[in-house]
Amino acid sequence: MTDQRPCCVPAGPGSSTGVGAGTADGTPDPGARGADPTPLATIPAGSAALGDHFGDGYAGDGEGPVHEVELTAFRLGTTTVTNRAFAAFVDATGHRTTAETEGYSAVFHTDVAASVADVLGRSPATPWWVGVRGADWRHPEGPRSDIEERAEHPVVHVSHDDALAFARWAGRRLPTEAEWEYAARGGLTARRYPWGDDLMDGERWRVNIFQGSFPGTNTAEDGWTTTAPVTAYEPNGYGLHQMVGNVWEWCSDWFDPAAYGARARHDPRGPASGTVRVMRGGSFLCHDSYCNRYRVAARSAAPPDSSASNLGFRCAADVTSTTVRTTTKETHA
Repeated sequence: MTDQRPCCVPAGPGSSTGVGAGTADGTPDPGARGADPTPLATIPAGSAALGDHFGDGYAGDGEGPVHEVELTAFRLGTTTVTNRAFAAFVDATGHRTTAETEGYSAVFHTDVAASVADVLGRSPATPWWVGVRGADWRHPEGPRSDIEERAEHPVVHVSHDDALAFARWAGRRLPTEAEWEYAARGGLTARRYPWGDDLMDGERWRVNIFQGSFPGTNTAEDGWTTTAPVTAYEPNGYGLHQMVGNVWEWCSDWFDPAAYGARARHDPRGPASGTVRVMRGGSFLCHDSYCNRYRVAARSAAPPDSSASNLGFRCAADVTSTTVRTTTKETHA
């Protein structure tokens, strides 16, 4: 693909609120007060060729060139942070998310659960996104929705600032973009997805994305119209669930479409500054006719104050014990 299309997450309300903002690189605050119950998988040190091996990406996203990186071992959440885990953080700290502070967030047009008075308007560039008063992590589709039956679903409507605040509290951090892609590949070499190259396992979907005719009709052939439970799909080779689909995941890096051309080989980090933060993995709203970003190489970004009903995160941590170095190798899909 040669064109660039707006991401499936709309821009934030205009300027970062700074709510719960952590350090610039997302490192944990030494005064962390809680714990993320999400298990961490140890991702072995090694090397991998990152980037778009197939020419599938949008030119403006900067998925190339394919380049070799070497990463120190690290740990990564086996799932995204759940509503249950985020609720514990809020109960312990009184944290108010960006969406709660601003009073609204973005909801996909067919999912809105709100009165007409609470529908504030549509995004000009992506009119399927609706600003809904009262939409937040507790009310994913608007004030007439709740998370009572979704404790093990990913928390959504969290900004980059909110994700940093949670990570600091839990003594963790956000993954770098390079860590995220390396882990998402699960030990496979030059594959589109965390499990291989095929979206389907026979007649069964391997990922929670949009089926039907985007943006009007979601046939939900995968069983979900919005988020799925965080362990609803099989993990990749590193034991990580839903590294693509379900919800977009914040990374620590500032976004630069030209970053790969000047990237360090060893433990690369993003630019020192920027206006938008990297998001990875795509979401339940990605569809190959519009947002083919549910691939391990796909990149996107949004302002750090952005929040939406398909935007979440998972935490990372450093390895503190000695780890035997391994090299990324081909494994069975």
